[in-house]
Amino acid sequence: MISATKQLLNNFKPRSRPSVIADKLKLTRLYEVLDAFKRNRARALPLIGGGALFTAYCAIWLFGTISYQIILDLFYFPLIGVIGAIIANAAGVGGGVVFIPAFNILSANDVIDLNMKKIVAISLMIQCFGMSVGSIRWFAQRQTKTAALSKPAPSRADKDVALWRIIMIVLAGCLPALWAVQIFADFEVATLLFLFKILSLGLGIFLLATTLLVGEKTGERSQLGATDKRALVIIGVLGGVSTALFSVGVGELLALYLFLRNFPLYICVAPAVIVSAITVISAAPWHLLNTDIEWEIVVLAAPGAMIGGYIARPIAEKLGAKRLKLLAATWISVSSLYLMAQYS
Repeated sequence: MISATKQLLNNFKPRSRPSVIADKLKLTRLYEVLDAFKRNRARALPLIGGGALFTAYCAIWLFGTISYQIILDLFYFPLIGVIGAIIANAAGVGGGVVFIPAFNILSANDVIDLNMKKIVAISLMIQCFGMSVGSIRWFAQRQTKTAALSKPAPSRADKDVALWRIIMIVLAGCLPALWAVQIFADFEVATLLFLFKILSLGLGIFLLATTLLVGEKTGERSQLGATDKRALVIIGVLGGVSTALFSVGVGELLALYLFLRNFPLYICVAPAVIVSAITVISAAPWHLLNTDIEWEIVVLAAPGAMIGGYIARPIAEKLGAKRLKLLAATWISVSSLYLMAQYS
């Protein structure tokens, strides 16, 4: 009993100074490792993501059914991929607002035989590449700037917290709705195209009107309120349904709402791009199993989409929020009106 008591008291003896210094050095090294990880995360993510996308693209060439004659006939499609990805990743809208009208034009002119289900599947596959690169670009750029600051400003920290809260809340409503529609919904092709035209035109006109008629606001928001959180859940559900049907919707709705709520440019566009990327990737497996995809269009447009996704962020920052809203609204409205005039 006495020896046990002595042993217990020995454990509470003050530690020697060399031991304390050694522990402090260990903690310092641990902090240095963590800081190095934060600094290098922005560099590692593009390498990991780029490797995964390159592997997926090679897999399409290896395992997909590809006609080289169709590839020669559609040689101009990489340019469509670039344009679609720039608009999508700069303004936060889905690339489907470019791809679906383009595919409908090809189908109507008998360039290639596509039904609405194939069009949606191809659009999703291309966006998996373009929106993924755009997401990596937006995220990595933000991490690089944050790592360069020894002590990030509170406003920057608030924006980062808001970013991930927006993404998680929207995805919580979006992904279940997306999968439910894919598994259980059954719509006529004509009905799908009509709904897509109405949805796109409504979004485009509303965004254009609010951009032109509502004056510039001061005092950007950086935090979500209770009303915002409820609205984001609803946006997620509606966006999941729309993406399952048309390959677009969640990014447009989210970017539109955040613009109207006067969040800063980064918080408006980055979450819309990242949510769109995760959503289209989540939607892709169902089409891989259930749709006969025209892989020729995917292998042509995907490289262009990745290029567009990469250069979209600096374009967005140079244009600014108002010009971005006008660009997105104009394209959505014009393409929707064209579809209505061409296929009404």
